[in-house]
Amino acid sequence: MGNKVAIFDSSLRDGAQAEGISFSVADKLRILELLDSHGVDYVEAGNPGSNPKDLEFFALARKIALRHTKLAAFGSTRRRGVKVEDDDNVQSLLLADTPVIVIFGKSWDFHVTEIIRTTLEENLSMIRDTVAFFKAKGKEVIYDAEHFFDGYKHNPKYAVDSLRAAAEGGADCLVLCDTNGGTFPTEIGIIVKKVVSLFDIPLGMHAHNDCGMAVANSVAAVENGARHVQGTYIGFGERCGNANLSTIIANLGVKRDYECLPAEQYRNITTIARHIAAISNVALNERDPYVGNCAFAHKGGMHIDGVNKAASSFEHINPELVGGRRRFLVSEVSGRSMILDKIREVDPSITKDDAVTDRIVRRLKEMEHEGYQFEGAESTFELVIRKQLGKYRSFFELEHFKIIGEQPANGEYGSSAIIKVKVDGKDEITAAEGDGPVHALDRALRKVLDSFYPELSNVHLTDYKVRVINGRDATGAKVRVLLQSTDGESIWTTVGVSTDIIEASWLALVDSIEYKLLKLEEEKILAL
Repeated sequence: MGNKVAIFDSSLRDGAQAEGISFSVADKLRILELLDSHGVDYVEAGNPGSNPKDLEFFALARKIALRHTKLAAFGSTRRRGVKVEDDDNVQSLLLADTPVIVIFGKSWDFHVTEIIRTTLEENLSMIRDTVAFFKAKGKEVIYDAEHFFDGYKHNPKYAVDSLRAAAEGGADCLVLCDTNGGTFPTEIGIIVKKVVSLFDIPLGMHAHNDCGMAVANSVAAVENGARHVQGTYIGFGERCGNANLSTIIANLGVKRDYECLPAEQYRNITTIARHIAAISNVALNERDPYVGNCAFAHKGGMHIDGVNKAASSFEHINPELVGGRRRFLVSEVSGRSMILDKIREVDPSITKDDAVTDRIVRRLKEMEHEGYQFEGAESTFELVIRKQLGKYRSFFELEHFKIIGEQPANGEYGSSAIIKVKVDGKDEITAAEGDGPVHALDRALRKVLDSFYPELSNVHLTDYKVRVINGRDATGAKVRVLLQSTDGESIWTTVGVSTDIIEASWLALVDSIEYKLLKLEEEKILAL
């Protein structure tokens, strides 16, 4: 059996059903182009007959010259008692003009008789007729056997008969769906192995994550003969989500000898995941395998020492294989050598005996005593190091800001920010509204800076955390604010501390922007 595994991304269809996800047409087109550049085999983008947005998307997508990806439209079998050529849903799928059509049908006899309320034989005809209709139109047809595993456990013969009906209609691939997400990997492996032996056309796997096992179930299916895997690139989807393709691709393509992407594309897995998260306006899970910000982060001194001596002692792969990077977290358990390593990232010539090393260690301890915590906020710590080494410059200077909060008659709370900053010796003043004071402050600052530093247009906040440090001081307590930012490729976190939550947020916000500007300046110097 070959080692090629077709990757089928449903972020634009199944993923769009996730709570909090709402794609514009432009969003969907950009994600399609990203996945195509990445070498993903199929992208499923919706049903052109279900809403005007999908219809517009397919019309625009036809104008894109895809280099690798096949675009797919999704819909159901014909309705019971209706000829396939007379079914409105079937006809609407032709409007997409895609090379691939995905048809889903019922494989669980319970659903046939109790949900769509038809006979078992009519359901098989519905599957067979619909697949054959699209094959006659010259389409590649993928059949999604909805609730297959529940159906198989209840009535294995009928579940297989539903697949056989699709095969008789000419289906190019039969996809077994764990629609409720409740099947265990051991069950998946046994069932897939049996079903693979019954057909001479490729079988696929479509897993949901309701038991937290969608990735494991997908891998189990491949190890038992499936050669097509469906999911969403960063795992979002209805309820608990779909199988996370970034994890599956890395597991199969980096740790096993399966061909999921072009060889050069595995190093782009993290970048693609972050781009999709940014476009989708969701925070990438920091603890996601391979692509999360914590995936290759080390905190304990023993772990850090081990990785420095032999990376494989505490890392299961080289982070660079998936476009990640190793991170050593600065904390109370890191040790002096950890801090020295961080200093050397800025200036490799510094040694442990240099006076500046002691100054930085003392400053770190002072700031930790004030309430700062640099674990997970290495960007602020790098700025501290730069200031002590004389390798820092301020890109703007705050003159003053004012926050106005109000609750209008409609009951929705909002904020406005007025800000005055000095950039390149020029005073600039502007105002902006936001959902809250930090949002308003962020927007106002950007309005000033974007004209000076247009590169910041791609930067936005992805997470905001506030923690009260000494709660016994009640409303006079210090607060620690952590801000996570991204430019769609990199993620960085900064920290601010104050008894005033707005000032703490401002300190973290300034660090976030200045960190990015310093990195851009370094890139320009290296390019000369």
